[in-house]
Amino acid sequence: MIERLLNLPRFGRRALLLVLDGTVITLSLWLALVLRLGDEWREVVAEAWPLLPLLVGVGLSVFWILGFYRPILRYAGRDLFNTLIKGIGLSLIAVMAMWLLLRGGFIPRTVWFLIALLMLTLIGGSRLLLRDYVTRRFAMNATRKPVIIYGAGVAGIQLASALKHDPVYLPVAFADDNHELQHSVIVGLKVYHPRQLDAVLEREQIDAILLAIPSASRAQRRTILNRLAVLQVRLLVMPSMTELASGAKRIDELREVDVEDILGRDPVKPQPELLAACITDKTVMVTGAGGSIGAELCRQILQLRPQRLVLFDLSEYALYAIERDLRERLDKTSGATELVAVLGSVNQRLQVESTLRRYAVQTIYHAAAYKHLPLVEQNPLAGVQTNVFGTLRTAEAALATGVETFVFISTDKAVRPCNIMGSTKRLAELILQALASTQTTTRFCMVRFGNVLGSSGSVVPLFREQIRRGGPVTVTHPAATRYFMTIPEAAQLVIQAGSLAQGGEVYLLDMGEPVNILALAQRMIELSGYQLRNDQHPDGDIAIEFIGLREGEKLHEELLISGNDAPTAHPMIKQATEEALPWSVVRQYLSRLHQAAEAADERAVREWLRVIVTQPVTLPSPPAERLHAPVTVSAPRRLQTVG
Repeated sequence: MIERLLNLPRFGRRALLLVLDGTVITLSLWLALVLRLGDEWREVVAEAWPLLPLLVGVGLSVFWILGFYRPILRYAGRDLFNTLIKGIGLSLIAVMAMWLLLRGGFIPRTVWFLIALLMLTLIGGSRLLLRDYVTRRFAMNATRKPVIIYGAGVAGIQLASALKHDPVYLPVAFADDNHELQHSVIVGLKVYHPRQLDAVLEREQIDAILLAIPSASRAQRRTILNRLAVLQVRLLVMPSMTELASGAKRIDELREVDVEDILGRDPVKPQPELLAACITDKTVMVTGAGGSIGAELCRQILQLRPQRLVLFDLSEYALYAIERDLRERLDKTSGATELVAVLGSVNQRLQVESTLRRYAVQTIYHAAAYKHLPLVEQNPLAGVQTNVFGTLRTAEAALATGVETFVFISTDKAVRPCNIMGSTKRLAELILQALASTQTTTRFCMVRFGNVLGSSGSVVPLFREQIRRGGPVTVTHPAATRYFMTIPEAAQLVIQAGSLAQGGEVYLLDMGEPVNILALAQRMIELSGYQLRNDQHPDGDIAIEFIGLREGEKLHEELLISGNDAPTAHPMIKQATEEALPWSVVRQYLSRLHQAAEAADERAVREWLRVIVTQPVTLPSPPAERLHAPVTVSAPRRLQTVG
């Protein structure tokens, strides 16, 4: 019967509620008279019977005008009950005024008060009962997944309320470390001690645990995640306080546990003067603006209010994507920065120089490079052209146009490189160090750091995709370690390092402790709610497969060549103390390498790179007989060409 009534069209349901409320108002009037007058109520009713149609008619009319019947009952909340209180008050005032004007029979003042109280109780109570019934019916009809919310604070309560009508997740309990909250009931959900979760998971068939502690530090979050990982249940995280406060995310926009949650460090507060020095009110260009690092640099640069931001990239789609993202951010903040998107290659010296001159660029962040180690290893000519000669031509263009600051994004693979990618980045460092020693117009500096979490070449997205497909997760070597840093943290430190430069410095970002890749893979499997399949657990969900180190890959990465570094004004940035080569020597090396690259001689390119980065003291004999007379590489303007 109830189901049939609830399935009526909207007009039918509203008519049903009107009948229900009319009955409740009648009952409220009768009960008020009985409670106030006792056995004498019959005598008063005989004189005051016109009050009933007046009260029902005015009451229902006021409720209708105030929109009391418009909200969908399942989503009824505080606003509905505020409307009810307002409607009862206005209708009773109107009825009392009419009763006086009509010179109706005597009604004690307390009866009016009792009518208001009874209407509020009975109408409000009926709505609550109907809402709970409809909500339960919805929950039974929907295939909702039972979840536990970890964190019974304000954020957890808000999340539970937001998910009450969610079609996917059904909160069934809280878990919290606060002893004062444990064993209590909050918004209808019991709060458990984290140690009790194992039993609750099995009893309630929990699908996931939702982490609702947005104000927790990364260290606190990492501790909690490590504790929950052994439960072999999927973990989801609600947005951070920053995302919630900015309006970028809703409280119920849950995401998978990211590797940043288990590896990321608590950020060090940036130094505003270092952030602003090379950017605010200046014209800034980012090469490789559509890449992982380049795009994040652009986002953070935009927040520092440059006069103009030039986006330079070879990839049409990547350039389109980052320009659209930045324009949306500008629209939200009403920023005045001029955005310029330039589709071009750092290998085209004249195009780069023309762009720098046209837009009067003052600061360059050079992030354009081929960085995927195996691909560059298989394509050394492309790696040399972009990473070495692209950097050289961009630096030459910067010198020719009087750019103030040139910040080069380097890598830990440039330290004692054993692969093409690392060798090209190390040679690019030597080029910029040499150029820095020949002039004082442009400040060249290099910033060296390791892997960034979530970048296109990082192992983390690969692991995530392999886990999504059901495995196996491929790890190169059980002892392999890597440094990791979040992309926003790396970009922020790069900007600050560039402001420290005087010319020719190599800066190292504090990457923290190296991370064991095998342990990282295991943790990502566990936090995805799966069991690792190994000899101890042959029936596990996902296995790890060792594929061996790839060509040119190190077991452990490092950031220092000489082993010496010096502190800077920023606690997370160190300055390397390393030997550099004079420009005359670097130019001769580049001549030999350029000749080999122009001849498409991969073997000679590999040999020259090996010679340059391992014996950079004197110019040796050519490593292969196939090398002919040296070709002159154009020197930057203001520098004398060496023959």
